[in-house]
Amino acid sequence: MADNLPSEFDVIVIGTGLPESITAAACSRSGQRVLHVDSRSYYGGNWASFSFSGLLSWLKEYQENSDIVNENPAWQEHILENEEAIALSRKDKTIQHVEVFCYASQDLHEDVEETGALQKNHASVTSVNPTEGEHSAYLPSEDESLSTVSCQMPTEQTPNSDLESSLEINDVEATGEEEKRCDDKTCVKSASEEETSENVLTTEDTTLQPKKNRITYSQIIKEGRRFNIDLVSKLLYSRGLLIDLLIKSNVSRYAEFKNITRILAFREGRVEQVPCSRADVFNSKQLTMVEKRMLMKFLTFCMEYEKHPDEYKAYEEITFSEYLKTQKLTPNLQYFLLHSIAMTSETASNTIDGLKATKNFLHCLGRYGNTPFLFPLYGQGELPQCFCRMCAVFGGIYCLRHSVQCLVVDKESRKCKAVIDQFGQRIISKHFLVEDSYFSENTCSHVQYRQISRSVLITDRSVLKGDSDQQISILTVPAVETGTFAVRVIELCSSTMTCMKGTYLVHLTCTSSKTAREDLEPVVQKLFTPYTETEIENEEDEKPRLLWALYFNMRDSSDVSRNSYNDLPSNIYVCSGPDCALGNDNAVKQAETLFQQICPNEDFCPPPPNPEDIVIDGDSLQSEASESSFIPEANSETPKESRSLGNPELSSQ
Repeated sequence: MADNLPSEFDVIVIGTGLPESITAAACSRSGQRVLHVDSRSYYGGNWASFSFSGLLSWLKEYQENSDIVNENPAWQEHILENEEAIALSRKDKTIQHVEVFCYASQDLHEDVEETGALQKNHASVTSVNPTEGEHSAYLPSEDESLSTVSCQMPTEQTPNSDLESSLEINDVEATGEEEKRCDDKTCVKSASEEETSENVLTTEDTTLQPKKNRITYSQIIKEGRRFNIDLVSKLLYSRGLLIDLLIKSNVSRYAEFKNITRILAFREGRVEQVPCSRADVFNSKQLTMVEKRMLMKFLTFCMEYEKHPDEYKAYEEITFSEYLKTQKLTPNLQYFLLHSIAMTSETASNTIDGLKATKNFLHCLGRYGNTPFLFPLYGQGELPQCFCRMCAVFGGIYCLRHSVQCLVVDKESRKCKAVIDQFGQRIISKHFLVEDSYFSENTCSHVQYRQISRSVLITDRSVLKGDSDQQISILTVPAVETGTFAVRVIELCSSTMTCMKGTYLVHLTCTSSKTAREDLEPVVQKLFTPYTETEIENEEDEKPRLLWALYFNMRDSSDVSRNSYNDLPSNIYVCSGPDCALGNDNAVKQAETLFQQICPNEDFCPPPPNPEDIVIDGDSLQSEASESSFIPEANSETPKESRSLGNPELSSQ
């Protein structure tokens, strides 16, 4: 199929991350001929989501990728005398310091395979012996860490086609009680547990039930398709740029979203819920009546702070933390405002930045629910795929597992004129978008990258017990030591379609100061306890149990100036990978800026035309062919009915 690619396009996009996918969709929508390629076997790049076995395959693929030795490139024979080449890298060096730990009981047998798998999944992960403690699981080197993961499954992504399972989960979510009784439907008991349960009276079984529903590693493997694990952890601000773009372009019809249900804070060793809406404030039992009045008065001021410059002008040069101390707020309120609403730290933001962040938080409240945030069902990796679908609907061509060997530059004009792919085919184009990770060391020799520390955990319960076990929460844990950064924790329940019933998927993110494990493990130890088989008497007060953990560092290229790259022609545009911010505004701004450079006078991702309004001049047969090949395709590819984001005030009901 790749041998039959057209030899000329208007735009060639290399990499399927979110900025590249948005730009490709915008270009295709404006009538440009777009070729979108990725050397990986999945969409999204570092924005992707994986099933559990897919994640293990990704780790194995990364290990194999790190062993690649650059051979003498065959593409050199295709370069003419008046041309020069910019070689692209065959290695993905954006992920480092990968460490995987399994705390769940190791009862994995050779015949255990993922439900719906095409072949057996032989996976092995570092086991942590509970008696040796957490520190015994340290893996001394990156290569050794990676070699502990082995998986024969092909890389998988979001299981949108698993209609029966999604209906089943949605049904359980609606009933509520059925979700709490995860008994035999989702929890596979060992033989010894089954024997014990037969001899226990029904009345006793209700109190002992949490101890019996032990989740094993083989069960995680079996239910692996229930997991959709994001490489990058983000949320969507309900009035953010990405939501506005999804609505404007009508791409929102390809995805579904859930509202984040709780904003949490970690204070004095305890997790607490933060009241942020008016109803939350007045219903809160954590605040006194005086504190409620103080908080409402200050939040009202923040919504209109620009109209009252006298209130903050004198404090512009100090930090937001110091400013809050001047506002007659209790320490309790100062903590909530600083860490959970403005989501900053004592030293990171000045007064103006803090007021802007607080106003943005409040501005996003109420559009879709009682918190400012939305999360896409099946994970963040859905979003790049949604824009790729829009691009394909308007004629874009997609090739995964299709690598580009080099960019061909004309020596005289200093413009890039073509690419040479893995088959030696020369493909001509006017514009080239390249994701940062594809550039070689020669191109990036002067680039200074930041790093993001990431951790993904599978746990058996929420960090804060609530009325429902289907809570989606965000928690900020402030930095303790100087030189370290606050850690953002996002906890997802099974109704987000990102984990199996009876478990929670927890994402931890911060700007790196050391390796991911060194940065994040102290927070993991504060919030969770390693899974053990030992029965604990007072299990109600116990922290959530940690079943499985992954740590890794990811490159953050979001603040790299284009001038940092060596000798890039003006028609080569660079897309960065994910940044450390909570929202997606940087990706949308980047995509719009690049699009305006390629198509200066075109509208950025306008809504698609209504099929009934399309009038095509010329042959009627051409008209019929065009309508049948383009417009219905958008609907036929939609895997599931999506909640419309177009009427936000109604959809929250």
